[in-house]
Amino acid sequence: MRLPRVLTTLAAGLGLLFGAVTAPPAHADDGAAAPAQWRSYWVDAFNPGIFTPAQVAALVEDALDVNANALIVQTARRYDCFCNNALYPRTDAAIAPEPYDPLEEIVRQGHAAGLQVHAWVNVNTMWNSTTPPRSPEHVFNQHGPGATGADRWLNKKADGQELVGANAYVDPGHPAAVDYIVRGVQSIVRNYDVDGVNLDYVRYPDGSSTTTHSDWGYNEVSVARFQQATGRTDIPLPSDTAWSDWRRSQVTNLVRKIYLGVWEVDPQARLSMDAITYGHGPQAVGGWQSTRTYAEVLQDWAGWLDEGIMDTAVTMNYKRNWDPDQALMFSEWSEFLADHQGERQAVNGPALYLNGVADSLSQIREALRPSPAGNTAAGWSGYSYASPSKDVAANGLAAERAKLAKALTQGEDAPFKDEAAVPGMPWKTAPQDGHVTGRLVFRGGGPMDQVPVTLTPLTGGGEKTVRLSDGSGWFGFAHVEPGVYLLTLSLPKGVTGAPATVVRVRKGAIAKAEFTPFHNVP
Repeated sequence: MRLPRVLTTLAAGLGLLFGAVTAPPAHADDGAAAPAQWRSYWVDAFNPGIFTPAQVAALVEDALDVNANALIVQTARRYDCFCNNALYPRTDAAIAPEPYDPLEEIVRQGHAAGLQVHAWVNVNTMWNSTTPPRSPEHVFNQHGPGATGADRWLNKKADGQELVGANAYVDPGHPAAVDYIVRGVQSIVRNYDVDGVNLDYVRYPDGSSTTTHSDWGYNEVSVARFQQATGRTDIPLPSDTAWSDWRRSQVTNLVRKIYLGVWEVDPQARLSMDAITYGHGPQAVGGWQSTRTYAEVLQDWAGWLDEGIMDTAVTMNYKRNWDPDQALMFSEWSEFLADHQGERQAVNGPALYLNGVADSLSQIREALRPSPAGNTAAGWSGYSYASPSKDVAANGLAAERAKLAKALTQGEDAPFKDEAAVPGMPWKTAPQDGHVTGRLVFRGGGPMDQVPVTLTPLTGGGEKTVRLSDGSGWFGFAHVEPGVYLLTLSLPKGVTGAPATVVRVRKGAIAKAEFTPFHNVP
């Protein structure tokens, strides 16, 4: 019977509206409070799951069978959308013809069953086929190998390589690409009743020559911006610390811009992301900044949680439990993420496809076990719905999916024996702070890039903070204490104009800082 799930979800939603963190009773007859614990499948769009309404119905039923409460559904794979009403063009994949809208259908059926739906968007992956997309509006056709100059958004290695096989990537140091990504994510949140957006590939690509730096980021526009910011004229080496810091900051700025862009459209929508956990955990390699996550792919997801520009980090903790070294890696990352959530949330995401059901069950128990410091991850996400076990080829998909559901939900010690509610976000349901955004431009509309913007409190208890404007002239400060603030600019030499303004920050709102366009004196 599915009625208790629907009632639980409705009551949980009312509770979260008023700031509650835990859910109301899961069953009308036992009075037991359902725990607040994220439980989801990743549902990729390279395999069946949302191609037809019938597949969506089966997906929803399978999610309920494991007592899941959320689905992370791939909506934009390579700037192609499994939807009809977004900035990204409709996918060429073999889905049911229009007017069928996969995202609309999974939202409709998922919500009816009490499941949250999070639109999974690949951020920096442009295309991965030798056959170009059909839509002339697709980014690959507009800004891929056929484009020149600033219209070419392709990421590039230090040796000049742009394509890895058929895989093409977008450079997050390119301002026009960043703005397109932000608008694309906003269009999904604006046009669909999703509970949030899940960012994947929000980083630099793999395939670097070492694990201590990235070989990527050499798009001409990106390199020119770095040179402008530093006053250098050389092409930096991949191992250059300043270059690595600058590239990492481009990804962080992209995340900050998406976060505040989503807030503009729907302040209650959750922003989550798929966090890299390559190799051993921070405690084994000398700290967070020594991890491959931070150094090799330039993804500072721990910093994003600290800043509050990421609501939920869903760690791709893909390790083989039957391999002792990888099992240790899994433990190290599980402990780190549990202890570094801060005031946000981290979800442990094991790889079902690398493990048999028994090993996956073991990982789930460890994922939800308190760390030595007493902290626990916000929940679990299994990768993936399409491959629930490494034994699918031998035993069949349906059999392994049923076996996993039984292991998770049946028996007194089954980890998902009872239903649970997705943890609330009190920083969104009952915000105690606000945000500041603005844009710096020259007369004529050109952006002012890399200008330091200082936010200084005049009233209230906020802190003095500095941000740099990005390649579109945009800057943002997230989660600022309410009060009146002075914003001052460190203008480049030869630039004239009023370098200061005042804003009032209110709870839950975005304060828009207004600067008169500046003049660049020759």
